[in-house]
Amino acid sequence: MNAVLVDSNVLLDVATNDPIWSLWSAEALEHAANQAPLIINPLIYAEVSVAFRRIEELDTALPAELYRREPLPWEAAFLAGKAFLQYRKRGGARSLPLPDFYIGAHAAIREYRLLTRDASRYRSYFPTVELVTPT
Repeated sequence: MNAVLVDSNVLLDVATNDPIWSLWSAEALEHAANQAPLIINPLIYAEVSVAFRRIEELDTALPAELYRREPLPWEAAFLAGKAFLQYRKRGGARSLPLPDFYIGAHAAIREYRLLTRDASRYRSYFPTVELVTPT
C-alpha cells in the first residue's frame, strides 16, 4: 500500500490533545501506521513545531523511526505553483503559495495517500490524491 503523508493538522491534534479531533487523529494515525510508512516533510515539521518549545521535544513527538522525513520534490514545487495559480484565478486572496499546496503536491507527485482533516483544498486542487479524512 502507498505511503501516507501526514498533514500537520492531524499531528497537532494529537500533540495538543485537541478536545474535538485528538481521538480521531490518534486512531487514524495508528491505523495508517499499521498499513504503510508515514511520511512528513519540512513544511509539516515546521507547522507542527509551533506546539513545542524545543526541537528535542518535537523530535520525540515525531520520531524518525515512525515518521520518514522527506524533502519536498522539485516537481512538487512546480505543481504547487500551478495549483496556486488556479487558486488565485478562482478568487483566492493570498499572494504567496500556502503550505497546503506544497503538501498536496508532494502527495500527488509521490502518489502518497494524504491523512488530513482539511480535505476541501486538497480535493479541489489535487484530485488524484487519495485522501484519508474524517468524512
